[in-house]
Amino acid sequence: MAHLAKTDQPASRKRLDKKGIGLRAGIYALLIILWLAVAGIGGPTFGKLSEVQTNDQTSFLPATAEATEALQWQGKFRSTEAIPAVVLLTGTQGVSKEEAGRIGEALKDFTHLDGEITGPFLSEDGKAAEFIVPVSGEVKADAGVEELRSLIAAEKPDGFTAYVTGPAGFSADLVEAFGGIDGVLLGVALVAVLVILLLVYRSILLPFTVLLTSVVALCAAILAVYFMASEGWIRLDGQAQGILSILVIGAATDYSLLFVARHKEALVAGQDKWQAVATAWKRSLEPIVASGGTVTVGLLCLLFSDLNSNKALGPIGASGIIFSIIAALTFLPAVLGLLGRAAYWPFAPKPAAVDAQGQEKEGMWGRIARFVASHPRPIWIITAVLLAVGALGMTQLKAHGVPQSELVVGGSEARDGQIALGEHFPGGSGSPATVIVDEAQAKVALEKALDVSGVDSAYLQAEDGGPAMPARGADPMNVEGRNLISVTLADAADSDAAKQTVLELREQMHAVDSDALVGGTTATQIDTNETAIADLFKIIPITLLAILLILMLLLRSILAPVLLILSTVLSYGTAMGVSALVFNNVFNYVGADPSVPLFGFVFLVALGVDYNIFLMTRVREESLKRGTREGMRVGLKVTGGVITSAGVVLAATFAALGVVPIMFLGQLGFIVAFGVLLDTFVVRSLLVPALVEEIGPKVWWPSNLAKKKFELN
Repeated sequence: MAHLAKTDQPASRKRLDKKGIGLRAGIYALLIILWLAVAGIGGPTFGKLSEVQTNDQTSFLPATAEATEALQWQGKFRSTEAIPAVVLLTGTQGVSKEEAGRIGEALKDFTHLDGEITGPFLSEDGKAAEFIVPVSGEVKADAGVEELRSLIAAEKPDGFTAYVTGPAGFSADLVEAFGGIDGVLLGVALVAVLVILLLVYRSILLPFTVLLTSVVALCAAILAVYFMASEGWIRLDGQAQGILSILVIGAATDYSLLFVARHKEALVAGQDKWQAVATAWKRSLEPIVASGGTVTVGLLCLLFSDLNSNKALGPIGASGIIFSIIAALTFLPAVLGLLGRAAYWPFAPKPAAVDAQGQEKEGMWGRIARFVASHPRPIWIITAVLLAVGALGMTQLKAHGVPQSELVVGGSEARDGQIALGEHFPGGSGSPATVIVDEAQAKVALEKALDVSGVDSAYLQAEDGGPAMPARGADPMNVEGRNLISVTLADAADSDAAKQTVLELREQMHAVDSDALVGGTTATQIDTNETAIADLFKIIPITLLAILLILMLLLRSILAPVLLILSTVLSYGTAMGVSALVFNNVFNYVGADPSVPLFGFVFLVALGVDYNIFLMTRVREESLKRGTREGMRVGLKVTGGVITSAGVVLAATFAALGVVPIMFLGQLGFIVAFGVLLDTFVVRSLLVPALVEEIGPKVWWPSNLAKKKFELN
């Protein structure tokens, strides 16, 4: 009986193993089907994101901003939500009243007209005519302006030039520029990642498997973002949409690379495809979750922003990172579990090469680890000094705002039209500042406004939207005891001179009526810049503290996390410094949005810490077995290839932002791409390992690992 029991036991185990394998295969197949179903729904939703977008700057300001309150009051003085477009007709030989009149008649055929056309106004030099055309707010800016531009192009006399500019024109050009996000940006990013993965893995299936992991994660994130935006929980704009795509593709690929590295190690160790997935999942879970959690927390710190555009990027980016983590730990393992070694075809995983003595060859990263271990002090001092010198360039960063006319890189009819407008009319034509003032003080306020240097003209608004003129029976429009003053500025609404005028105008109006509100395009830009700068000084300390606490919990140490944070901050400073010099002297940008340093900080600190987490979690794992210094050498050796690949992938994806002709995205893409490469090749490869080698076991203080004795140390 005992013999029978013994002979039956292996057969029984074999049957159980078959059942277990069948169960695992079924679970893997189910996971893949579920993710593909999500992708099938989320993919088409990508094209619908534009339906829940808003690119109106005022909507991103806090409700307490003066420009926001002025806009709310301004809405009470008008019966429609029309957006003004400025139509400009110029001719070198002059524009006659008859020619301008014909254009005015043609404009009446504009199907999206919402109100009365104002004009024509003939310039003093007689070479231009101006019309203010109210474009219906119910139609998308690009569609309405495109029709208006086509109409004018068909009706203008030969030898004349026509432009559509003003608020509607700039909005249309901005929407058109963001149109590349739907296809071109995503395509460029995916192709760049695929090429890198093909070079890294030299296999057919694995690169597409990793890329598909990023795609399904993005599709899931799109569904979440679309739901949040449609429910009104967040305000989605074109910039956030572009950042979401790049962030998810880069992050999901990075997490996948880490998982694949652990999976390959398990296969090389002789484990079968089921065991290899389980081992890889167990060993990569902590660093992937910790890295993703760090980025998620860093992004969610943006919820403390007063600028709604910054605040919205928090949950938008965080949702992308969360789905990247989930996809890398579910979809990817499921596919690798079913494929096994076939995923690496035609180069199946095999043990590392050995020398004549049977010792494993150290390879490039082994040599780098040995070099750092031999010269730790000079390496960390030299790299730190070089990074600090690079950071000095931050003093040249002109992050004080960008004129609206410079937001779009390349051709812009609205920008060309504004330049032409300034040659013949007051620069602020079509984009007036608005003053909401108590009716008892309205006349005094009007006189004070006209006395402000930089104000070309001003009038009290009547019921019909024109100037109040008692002689023709047009009294000032009264709303809840307040009047509206329309102020035309002498300079372009987005110029520095116009901003100074509005600041002086606010000072004068507040002196007349402490509750007076000054709004308009220029006021909105002023309030946006001030809020963005305030956000920068508020969110940076919060982000640093949050990430520091996560690192302390992960590494069970205080000293190591502090060193990692300091090294990443130093790297951020260098990235910003070098970027400032490039922006000023290579790209010749006029400046940068105040949100650029903030977004650059959040991404670089969170993502830069990612690579240090990948490294230091492995170093800690090896240190428990070998000691800190030997653990660092082994950790750098075995993670060098995968972290470098991850850094190059992330840098390539963010660099893809440069294909979208928006200055903000191009600048952010350069900063993050350069900063990530700096973190990958300098901070993680040289500075951090050299510091750990210099400090030794004390780097884990106050954990017991700092006191543990090893012969190798």
